[in-house]
Amino acid sequence: MESLDVDGPHSMGTTIIGVTYDGGVVLGADSRTSTGVYVANRASDKITQLTDNVYVCRSGSAADSQILSDYVRYFLHQHTIQLGQPATVKVAANLVRLLAYNNKNMLQTGLIVGGWDKYEGGKIYGVPLGGTILEQPFAIGGSGSSYLYGFFDQVWKEGMTKEEAESLVVKAVSLAIARDGASGGVVRTVVINADGVTRNFYPGDTLPLWHEEIPAQNSLLDILSAPSPEPMSM
Repeated sequence: MESLDVDGPHSMGTTIIGVTYDGGVVLGADSRTSTGVYVANRASDKITQLTDNVYVCRSGSAADSQILSDYVRYFLHQHTIQLGQPATVKVAANLVRLLAYNNKNMLQTGLIVGGWDKYEGGKIYGVPLGGTILEQPFAIGGSGSSYLYGFFDQVWKEGMTKEEAESLVVKAVSLAIARDGASGGVVRTVVINADGVTRNFYPGDTLPLWHEEIPAQNSLLDILSAPSPEPMSM
């Protein structure tokens, strides 16, 4: 029997989402970090702060996305000191793009940058593998995104309220968790608007179950202690 490669690089088979709404943006992500088929962390935080008003969703190699975010945070801090005011979402996204593109031969990460500034309001930028940049009303990424394109094409609409946008993000991540074996755990969201930043947390056992999904168990002991099904009689 082939042994599990638990010493391999940590990757984030992932679902990350960014959605604009009327007044701001909502970012969302699952929390499963995997090493091959082994779940290295079931409650990781894939939404990272870059500035007070800009956050980034990370997918791909966990190490690559973390070091890129650290560099961008450092440079944006210097930028803010020099200008005497917060960096805009566009500046932050272009810095992510610059580092991702210039190091595209070494990095395996796709990112979604989202935030709010007083000049353009809420903005979402996708920076996929390779380092291009795309301004979009919504962006999805990670292994779970392949299950969500048709869903978003149908349900996303302009002028959503904050509550509608966050509900859409949570529903979409839970749908991806149901279908994608590399996505799982809890759902984290970050809402960014003129009033500031709000983080929300949705435990895995509170997420809606979809077709043929099995309810979450806290441990193997819960499964073992469950009553056995009655044997079938002829």
